[in-house]
Amino acid sequence: MSNEKKVIIERTYRASVEDVWDLWTTKEGFESWWGPQGFRADVHELDARVGGALRYDMIADSPEMIAAMKQMGQPISHATRSRFTELRRHERLVLTNVIDFLPGVATYESNIAVDFSSSGHNVRMVVTLDAMHSDEFTKMQKEGFTSQLTKLDGRFA
Repeated sequence: MSNEKKVIIERTYRASVEDVWDLWTTKEGFESWWGPQGFRADVHELDARVGGALRYDMIADSPEMIAAMKQMGQPISHATRSRFTELRRHERLVLTNVIDFLPGVATYESNIAVDFSSSGHNVRMVVTLDAMHSDEFTKMQKEGFTSQLTKLDGRFA
């Protein structure tokens, strides 16, 4: 989308940049936290290099979320396709996601850029999300991403 709006979410964790980097670039790391509360990701392919694929299923895995998805007439799982479009080890990565799972919305791409910087025993992670096709979906995207970050907030507390 050529929408200029971005959503920026920052976190600082008491962790090494290597550990936080691995959460984005390894199957085990990604699966350990990806997905808002009530969801999990099952990774099928994660090739952390420029042009490399990231393919996973986003799956509702709490009884409440499964019920909510069914009530909205949505599947409890959907396949997600992304690729790494920028990768500077321990500094920056960009994931380009194919948004092709929204009924009635034409397929488009949306980026997640993540900048990492370490200072002492802390690492700062700045996540920049492209706005989605509507303000409502951009708000839902921000809420969902903030929700999934609570998994890391708890891990590094």
